[in-house]
Amino acid sequence: MTRNQKIALGCGGAGCLGLIVVVIAAGLIYYFTMGQAARYRAATRDYNFNVNRNSNSNSNGDSNTNSSSSSSASSLSDEDKHKLYHAASVTTDMDLIQRVNKAIGIAGADGVPNDEYRQFATDHVAWVFKNMDFIQEVNTAERGRAYVEEHLP
Repeated sequence: MTRNQKIALGCGGAGCLGLIVVVIAAGLIYYFTMGQAARYRAATRDYNFNVNRNSNSNSNGDSNTNSSSSSSASSLSDEDKHKLYHAASVTTDMDLIQRVNKAIGIAGADGVPNDEYRQFATDHVAWVFKNMDFIQEVNTAERGRAYVEEHLP
């Protein structure tokens, strides 16, 4: 085998390896953005949702509206939101995932993802690659559920 043939063989192998890495990265991006949203829509499609808004008024006419989801979303850091989102996703429990999505502000009161969901899911892909220690820590449904129950406001 000549030197040029060895170089061509090495470059072909490196190109093939690079292509495999690109395909895996594209698959992960799809899984965490479009795939997650599609599974979420499919899982919630057959459910009926009731939205109750409780208002209490006192004798002065002031009303106290229940807005815990918006205040809890604003009190969480981006890091905490991503951790809760990932831990809930690991459980595959749609009720728990909806609770977390509402709490972190990426779903409305009806449980349907809002405009922030797509950007959050895209950002979550990058977050996953930077936080592999947490991913390994919360790698089972039981651990994910325990984390969410402990940290969900």
